[in-house]
Amino acid sequence: MIEVDGTLKSRLAIWLSVTVSALGALLLVEAYVSSQRAAERAYDSQLESAALTIAEAVQWQEGQPVVEIPAAALQIIATRHQERVFYAVLDAEGRRVSANLDIPIAAERRAEVAEGPVWTNAEHSGAEWRLHGWEFDSAGWETQDPVQIWVGHTLAGRQALVQELFVGAVSRFLVMVLVAGLLMLLAMRVALKPMRRLRQLLRQREADDMRPLDARVPEELRELAETLDTLFARQRESRDALLRFTADASHQLKTPLSGLQSTSELALKSPRPEEWHRALAAVHQGAERTSRLASQLLSLARLRHVADGRAMSRLDLAALLRETVFDWAGRDVARGHDLGLAELPATPIPVRGEPWALRELLGNLIDNALRYTPPGSVITLGLVQHAGAKGRAGEVELYIEDDGPGVSPEMLERLHQPFERGGRQDTEGSGLGLAIVDSIARRHDARLKVAPRTPRGLRISVSFPLENRP
Repeated sequence: MIEVDGTLKSRLAIWLSVTVSALGALLLVEAYVSSQRAAERAYDSQLESAALTIAEAVQWQEGQPVVEIPAAALQIIATRHQERVFYAVLDAEGRRVSANLDIPIAAERRAEVAEGPVWTNAEHSGAEWRLHGWEFDSAGWETQDPVQIWVGHTLAGRQALVQELFVGAVSRFLVMVLVAGLLMLLAMRVALKPMRRLRQLLRQREADDMRPLDARVPEELRELAETLDTLFARQRESRDALLRFTADASHQLKTPLSGLQSTSELALKSPRPEEWHRALAAVHQGAERTSRLASQLLSLARLRHVADGRAMSRLDLAALLRETVFDWAGRDVARGHDLGLAELPATPIPVRGEPWALRELLGNLIDNALRYTPPGSVITLGLVQHAGAKGRAGEVELYIEDDGPGVSPEMLERLHQPFERGGRQDTEGSGLGLAIVDSIARRHDARLKVAPRTPRGLRISVSFPLENRP
């Protein structure tokens, strides 16, 4: 039974959404980090420019540095976000020459400035500050001592710039996601179009149209199309076989029924009772043959064309063979033949099978041998075990052989076909026995083999897989 388990579109949409979401999360993290880096670079450049501007304003009077902070320096670091700004000029001893706020500069930071420009963060008055220090060699008339210039501001402008850059990146990302979603829907519709064409092609077919598919499909659907072609080919073969079987069965049933009709018509035209008696005997024999033929047709139809619910069970093939042969040996049809058993194994032969089907198989093998061999023929049934590979149970070969006239080599491969009599018309057989045997063998995963017997006769064998012994 077919159960609908979602749709391909929904599955593709879910997987693509998960993929896009994961990549989007990584891109958003990267956008935030990039925004922070861009803001840091921009505002650190402002601090550096402000420090250079203040350095140019340093003067020396009486051996001491004097600085008048240019308004331009403060305007550089005071942006529209109203940050608080800081500047300090320190002499070579670390004393403040000029400063607007009492933000302490650690000694280790002052030592680092002597090696190169320094950027650092500091806490003051409940706010976080970004500071930049730079040491300059200032040339005076009496001394050339270096001075350190420190500038800084609060982080409001940086945070605002980070938010502005990140919001812009998020907006662009959302627009891209929306466009990508629309393109994804369009792509799925285009990608699934061959599947819709294939579905429409199959829906337009008539129930009896088993021709191969005539459609262009992408590589991903090639295997599905080839599987459908294989299924159509099997259905076509099955339908043709069923039609042939029906035609052959109709012909086989028509022949004895026509004979019965002719016999009864002749008897009705005769006034003599002895003619009626002979006609009744002929009708009785014909009815028996027709009944047997109908029974075999029903058995073959049951095996080939009816869904099987295999009621397999573990059984002893040797015991089943012994019981069946003893049953047939006591029938009138076997009195003119030497029907017997070869020596059977002393231990049970376990196989999995359906008892009624295996009895049908044995009955058809014996019945065929009795009908297609002359009186006095020797018919022998037996079992041969064949060991399997290491760890496997092997198989058992059920065989029946006779010393009758045999079959020509060119007919051996066709004996399991329905209504095939090995080219002989001198028997009462219907040609269905081996077809039934072959169907039962396939039902039990067994192999049927027909071979000539030396010096004369025929040997038919069916090899069953053995059940693992407990």
